Amino acid sequence: MGISIIKSQTAQAKSVLAANTIAFTACFAVWVMFSIIGIPIKELLSLNNTQFGILVATPILTGSIFRLPVGMMTDKFGGRVVYLTLLLTVLTPLWFIGSATQYWQFLVLGLLVGVAGASFTVGIAYTSKWFDKKNQGFAMGIFGAGNAGAAITNFVAPAILLSFGWQMVPKIYAMAMVVVVISYWMFTYTDPDHKHASKVTIKEQLQILRDPKVWKYMQYYSLVFGGFVGLSLWMTKYYINEYGFDLKTAALLGAIFVLPSGVVRALGGWFADKYGAYKVTWWVMWVSLTCLFFMSYPQTALLIKTTTGEVKFDIGLNVWVFTALLFTLGVSWGFGKASVFKFLSDEYPDNIGVVSGVVGMAGGLGGFTLPIIFGALIDYTGINSVIFMLLYGATAVSLVWMYFTFAKEKKIKHTQEARTKALKEYATTHDNPNDVIAAQAVLEQIDLIEEFNKKYNEFKQAHTK
Repeated sequence: MGISIIKSQTAQAKSVLAANTIAFTACFAVWVMFSIIGIPIKELLSLNNTQFGILVATPILTGSIFRLPVGMMTDKFGGRVVYLTLLLTVLTPLWFIGSATQYWQFLVLGLLVGVAGASFTVGIAYTSKWFDKKNQGFAMGIFGAGNAGAAITNFVAPAILLSFGWQMVPKIYAMAMVVVVISYWMFTYTDPDHKHASKVTIKEQLQILRDPKVWKYMQYYSLVFGGFVGLSLWMTKYYINEYGFDLKTAALLGAIFVLPSGVVRALGGWFADKYGAYKVTWWVMWVSLTCLFFMSYPQTALLIKTTTGEVKFDIGLNVWVFTALLFTLGVSWGFGKASVFKFLSDEYPDNIGVVSGVVGMAGGLGGFTLPIIFGALIDYTGINSVIFMLLYGATAVSLVWMYFTFAKEKKIKHTQEARTKALKEYATTHDNPNDVIAAQAVLEQIDLIEEFNKKYNEFKQAHTK
């Protein structure tokens, strides 16, 4: 239990939200630390782009895999004890990264430090249970703003690196994490009523994977969060290679994508509360598709032979137009990260720890695989903007999937609403209650006939050679 001076439930909820957000910000800064220190390590070890991709993605792997079991433990034991344990687990390997000298050592320590990425699942579940449904989206959006920890790394890590060497970055981060652990212990609280799933087995909790809606949300989140993590890890290097900036300037430009994407998540949660998760996610996909279309175009030199000689045209995005598009993409993904979890809090309020763990794991795995694919594609094609071509294709798939799945659900919903309205109008024009009961029976029979036809057609198709 935290300090006793805070007694009211509302004040404790705000204290938990603040402590969770700060801890998540610190964890996220640690999680993407290799995006900065990985650049001098790449030069030190003479790594190619694929090896660099593996290096920066390694912490993302364990952070993703541990999201599911951490979500289960949060439902079972409560968020406070799980979060504290996770923070303590990260300290030792984080400190020793500064003493590593070989590639395999960085990979092993990266895997251990990557557990910090699982903090999102415990934090989102722990936070949501302190707020009512009306305010959950906004509260989870504030917590999710901890993604801005990636921007802290973009601001702070280059300054430490240039002043003291890359080895001091993980050591200073470890010392800062000790302060976070102490503060978290002091300002968080436990409510026994939040442990809804304490008697539910792991097998029963995993039944959530049988719900096709969960897989849909996993796909959305693998784009808006996985893409965010992937680009957060890659953009500093992209600015260095594509536009020739030094490390410090490249990291600051990369923060233009990272910072707003994390901060506006709270605003995205508010919009999802007000306008609905579907509308927000739909517009996020369209804005993303538009930005990625232009960002995908590679720097091109067009040589035209004219009557007066050859004329050369340079076609491509200059750094300022590119950065503006990157900023817009970051803001849209910030909204998207909040709207996806608004879906989850609305549909799975009693199992939010497990379902957020599953969806968060999918997003994290997207963030793990993308940097590796980025490196492999660049090594193969030699085109830096190929990473945006990949994301453009993934966004197009998400839009198509979203259109067809939600269109079907909306059609069913509208049909049910129309039948209910028709039945009410019929009841107002007929005084005989038997007539109303008969009309209601007819509507129910229609549903049964439609279900029968569906089952019959499925049976017929299965047994037709």
